[in-house]
Amino acid sequence: MSRWLLAAVLAAAVAATFLVRDRLDLTALENAVRGLGAWGAVGFVLIFAAATVLFLPGSVFGLAGGALFGPVLGTVINLAGGTLGATLAFLVARHLAGDWVARRAGGRLKQVVDGVEAEGWRFVALVRLVPAVPFNLANYALGLTRIPIGQYVLATAISMIPGTAAYAWLGHAGRGALSGDDAAALRYGLLGLAVLAAIAFLPRLLRRVRRPAPAGEPMAWTDVDALSQVLAATGAPRVIDVRGADEFTGPLGHIARAANIPVEALVADPAQAGTGAVVLVCLTDRRSARAAEALVAAGHQDVAVLRGGMKAWTAAGLPVTRGAPIAGATPKEAPT
Repeated sequence: MSRWLLAAVLAAAVAATFLVRDRLDLTALENAVRGLGAWGAVGFVLIFAAATVLFLPGSVFGLAGGALFGPVLGTVINLAGGTLGATLAFLVARHLAGDWVARRAGGRLKQVVDGVEAEGWRFVALVRLVPAVPFNLANYALGLTRIPIGQYVLATAISMIPGTAAYAWLGHAGRGALSGDDAAALRYGLLGLAVLAAIAFLPRLLRRVRRPAPAGEPMAWTDVDALSQVLAATGAPRVIDVRGADEFTGPLGHIARAANIPVEALVADPAQAGTGAVVLVCLTDRRSARAAEALVAAGHQDVAVLRGGMKAWTAAGLPVTRGAPIAGATPKEAPT
């Protein structure tokens, strides 16, 4: 009951904040922070965090932090407030509204959840660096995933540094322009705009540095129908599921006789894959593709990735097994 009450209070607070967000007065905010004296920085961090939870625009507070505290201290204070707010929103989604939102997740929100399930903290860093999803919404969406909170907080804090610094510099530049310090306004304004431009260009840069696999690449792709048919007929090739043990034994299950070697362990020691043909499986196919690249680089000659992973396998209605991993399972152990 208390959980639903807290969720209702939060929803009401967000709705009320949305109605008055156009009345956000930066002069009043500045006066309130300065009125706290030595505690002004702490007060600003708490206000910034609360605003993040309540879906107020973080850019406004980012500019205000730079104007109030300067380009360096403002960056630090903004980063503390934004990270604290992102963490609180993450915890709210995970412990208060996670089940409700997860059942209704779709579109871009579902893409965020699937991306984190596949890539972990790397996807969190990408979401922060390339803000395809609004910052405040991303905080709640990421709370629906199973990423450990420590990885989430660290990836969030580090990846927010460029954007946070840019807004602090722009805020300081605005204050310099109002006070007549044109040199500082120009210098910090150009720095802030340059960083924001670099962030905006980042998605195109990432696409350019991703090169297609060279011709004759030993890594290949297979689909669920082809894999199920060859397994039913021969019991081979060896199937390696590169998800974590909790996912492998979780509700989605795994392919019968699949070995469970998490992607980090397989990348660290590709010899665990053995010498025969292998098919790599994960939730979708991102982690398994990364593991396949490591095996190919180590000289493995017959590697395939199951396109769509266990999501495609279960969507096709194919049988799954639930239970403890079969570490080191081989094709000989598979049913024929």
